[in-house]
Amino acid sequence: MNRIQLAQLAVLAAVSDHRSFRAAARELAIAPSAVSHAVSSLEESLGVRLLARTTRSVAPTEEGRLLLQRLKPALEEIGVALDALVEARDRPAGNLRISAPRFASDVILGPRLGAFLNAYPDITLEIANEDGFTDIVENGFDAGIRFEESLEADMIAIRLTGDVRTVIAGSPGYFKQHPKPKHPHDLVNHRCIKRRFGNGSIYRWEFEKDGQELVVAIDGPLIVSEDRLALLGALSGVGLAYLFDMRVHEELAQGKLVRVLEDWCAPYPGPFLYYPSRRQMRPALRAFIDFFRHAG
Repeated sequence: MNRIQLAQLAVLAAVSDHRSFRAAARELAIAPSAVSHAVSSLEESLGVRLLARTTRSVAPTEEGRLLLQRLKPALEEIGVALDALVEARDRPAGNLRISAPRFASDVILGPRLGAFLNAYPDITLEIANEDGFTDIVENGFDAGIRFEESLEADMIAIRLTGDVRTVIAGSPGYFKQHPKPKHPHDLVNHRCIKRRFGNGSIYRWEFEKDGQELVVAIDGPLIVSEDRLALLGALSGVGLAYLFDMRVHEELAQGKLVRVLEDWCAPYPGPFLYYPSRRQMRPALRAFIDFFRHAG
C-alpha cells in the first residue's frame, strides 16, 4: 500500500460513515469531486467495486464492507495517535464526544459544564443525549455514561456518583384526589406516567424490599420518552412519576412533590462513565474523567 492509497482509504471510510459523497467532502474539507475521484481511483487500483451508488444513496458493497471492517481499528489508532500529538501540550485539547442519557446530562454534567470548559479552554465538548444503549466505538464517541447493567464487559467503567434510588412521587394536588399507595400492587389503581424506550417498549416499574423483587405494569394518561417530561407531568398533577432521586431533590424538599413507596425503592450503583480500553488515553478524556467523577 502506498501513501496515496492510505488517503483514499480514509476518504472511503468517510463516505461509508455518512452514506454520502457530499457529507464526506464537508467532513474532510475537500471538494465532492475529489472524494469521488479518490474512491474511483482506489477501486480501479484494487480492481474491486467498493461502493454501490444510486442517484439517491451510497452504501458499501460486500467487498467494501469487509475491507472497512478490517480497516476501522487501524484508522482509529491513527486518529488516536494524531490526537495525542495535537494534545501533547500543557493543557488537553481537541474534540471530545460523550454519549449520555438526558438525566445524566441535566443532573451530573450540566451544572459543571461551565467550570469544566473554563478549566480546559482547548477542549471542544460534544454531548449527545441518548437514553438507549449506544455502541460508543461504532458511533465514534470517546466515552459514554450508563448504568451498570448496560455496560459491555470489554469496557473500562468508572463510577461517577454514589448510590442512587428511584422515587415514586406525585403532586400534593394529586394526593388530594387519590389515596397514597401502600404497596406496589396498589399502583394498578393509580394514574401513572409511562416511559417508552427507543425500541418501542413501555418500562415496567421495578421495586425491591427485603430481597423481594417486584415488576409492575402500570397504566396512565401520559407516555413520555424522557424523564424531564415525566417530572413536569407529575408537578402538574397528571399522576405518579418514576424518577431518580438526584433529579427531584429540590421538588421533594420544597413540597412540590410527595414521595410514596419509599421502602420499596432500594439503592443501587449510580451511573458509570465507560470507555474502550486503549493503549494511550487521550488527555482530553483523562481531564473529563478526573473532573466529573464523584460529581453527583
